[in-house]
Amino acid sequence: MPIHVSAQPPATLEVDWLIATLTEQEEFHPALRALDAALDGVLTRLRERGDLTGKAGEIVKLPDARGLNAARLLVVGLGKPSAITTASFEKSAVTAVRAVTDKASRTVAVVLNSSSTGPVNLLRQSELWAACGLVGGRGQAFHKTETDRFPLKDLTLLIESGSVENEVKSAAAKGRILGDAVNLTRELVNRTPEEMYPESFARRARQLADEFSSLTCEVWDEERLADENMGALLAVARGSVKAPRMVILEYLHGGPNAPTLAFVGKGVTFDSGGYSLKPTDGMLTMKCDMAGAATVLGAMNAIAELNLKVNVIGLMGLVENLVSGDAYKLGDVLKARNGVTIEVANTDAEGRLVLADVLSYAVDRGVDKIIDLATLTGACVVALGEDVVGTFTNAPAWEKKVLDAAETCGEPIWPMPMFDNFNELIKSDVADVKNTGGRWGGAVTAAKFLEKFVGGKEWVHLDIAGPAFASATKPHREGGGTGAMVRTLVEVASHWK
Repeated sequence: MPIHVSAQPPATLEVDWLIATLTEQEEFHPALRALDAALDGVLTRLRERGDLTGKAGEIVKLPDARGLNAARLLVVGLGKPSAITTASFEKSAVTAVRAVTDKASRTVAVVLNSSSTGPVNLLRQSELWAACGLVGGRGQAFHKTETDRFPLKDLTLLIESGSVENEVKSAAAKGRILGDAVNLTRELVNRTPEEMYPESFARRARQLADEFSSLTCEVWDEERLADENMGALLAVARGSVKAPRMVILEYLHGGPNAPTLAFVGKGVTFDSGGYSLKPTDGMLTMKCDMAGAATVLGAMNAIAELNLKVNVIGLMGLVENLVSGDAYKLGDVLKARNGVTIEVANTDAEGRLVLADVLSYAVDRGVDKIIDLATLTGACVVALGEDVVGTFTNAPAWEKKVLDAAETCGEPIWPMPMFDNFNELIKSDVADVKNTGGRWGGAVTAAKFLEKFVGGKEWVHLDIAGPAFASATKPHREGGGTGAMVRTLVEVASHWK
């Protein structure tokens, strides 16, 4: 999608849709006053009647905008100026884009306004509108005969003065890269298990790496995984005819003496639960259980395109968790890469087994800090709901950097406790640890399990089980994969040292 920046008066631009913003309980900003005048006071009359309030997410359409060169006008509410945040602004922007992408080949222009958007300044608006223009125009209906969501043909950002054109272009370029990365993650998550399995995911990663000279990609097959003592990951993979893979993406642009950050993603491309079989309703969306790996791939793609001066390694452990005569069983004792033995108390607690070996490899690589991402536990969704990521750490100062990055990006996130007494719940009589602590504190015991494989490195675990996959379509979002935390990872990589 081409993105343009122009100082042309909004009323004179010929596009299919012109989008303008309005805050609650404030006068029209100058650009909106000019549009109102060109429309012979239609917006004023709508406001006087209470049909145009500026409440957050409110959409008012003029399908026949006589007086404007644009065919149609949409005004989207941003809410009270004092309550506007990055998250709320993005929600309104995606709502607006989704409201105009029900037909193909739409050209859209957005009137930027820095006077009434609280902390979301002109450059942040530019970045957000560029990203939202891409995300809002992309659906999940890859297999429908007739799709109901269409990408924008092009997007123009309208500014009041040409003096800031270059800065706005730069911000919009970053937004386009982030929007593409989010959409990449969404697509991978939304693809069917028949399309997206360990080998096909690895091929996609290699293809993407080939587009950037700064990215190198290594893929470990089943034989190499065995040679590297990835016993926990391989056990999970045994039930499927689809062979496991581990993808290693390297982006080393920070210099030989700069520290290295590792992103580790859980990539269970389909999760039946194994012999701890999920019911049908619990299995229906389990194509999304590789969202952690997809998020890492999306973020690494953006980091390379942004040409950040950092050292980052992306590690993705890829398996299917199915049932067969060779599938791993309850009561099995597995040996992870770092020598820790694990009693299998639940074959549906498989993601942490995959991560155990991949985290151990990150430690062996000598990275300085680690972030892992996984659709790990339903317990985290019970605790925080579908929209909030839970964070778990052994290093509060490192966690604070991740929390700050998420706040900057408008991605809801909340720290969870990591008290030592939770270790009691995962003690085993027959091995060093068992892979589940039972019903109580399930998100925390899963994190305490992972902690045993990070070798004392500064580490943050992100449980994205709720936010990674939207259970339903809403005005501000498409159902399915969301691309949650892609932007946060990029933000962390931009400022982490």
